[in-house]
Parts: sequence; C-alpha cells; structure tokens
Amino acid sequence: MLAAEQTPVSLPRLGKQLGQSGSVLMRQLAVMGSASIGGQAGPGWVDLRQEDGRWVARITPHGLEAAALVADAPGAPPVQELV
Repeated sequence: MLAAEQTPVSLPRLGKQLGQSGSVLMRQLAVMGSASIGGQAGPGWVDLRQEDGRWVARITPHGLEAAALVADAPGAPPVQELV
C-alpha cells in the first residue's frame, strides 16, 4: 500500500486496510525505518513521523527499490493492492 500511495498514509488508515492495530504497525514499521535498534541501524525503507498530531508512514526511495526487487523476484506472490 505504501508503494502504491507514495504519499504519507495515516496509521489508522493503514491499520484498517491491513487488519492490524496501531501498536503492531508501529513495531513493524519501526524495524523497517532508519532508527537504531539494539545498536543496529534499520534499512530505512519507511519514514514514520507525526504530522499535525497524527502518525503517518511513507515509503522511502530505498523502500521503493526493495519493494521492486521483491516484486520482481522469481516465485514472488502477486502484489496485493489495497484501496
């Protein structure tokens, strides 16, 4: 969904589309971001920030590259578009 949007998506909207709670999304997205966890920097695939008092997620250029590699991999499942 983030790759399709390429604009910030609110966590409540993302959670509703994926059937996940906000806390689950925050944990999953934190690992995909650039924050250092346990002394190890993340891959920087997503940018998670607060805008006007709400949490939003946006895919980064590195995230778009990673998504394209996964989507093009042999045997990769079809990409699910969420509306």
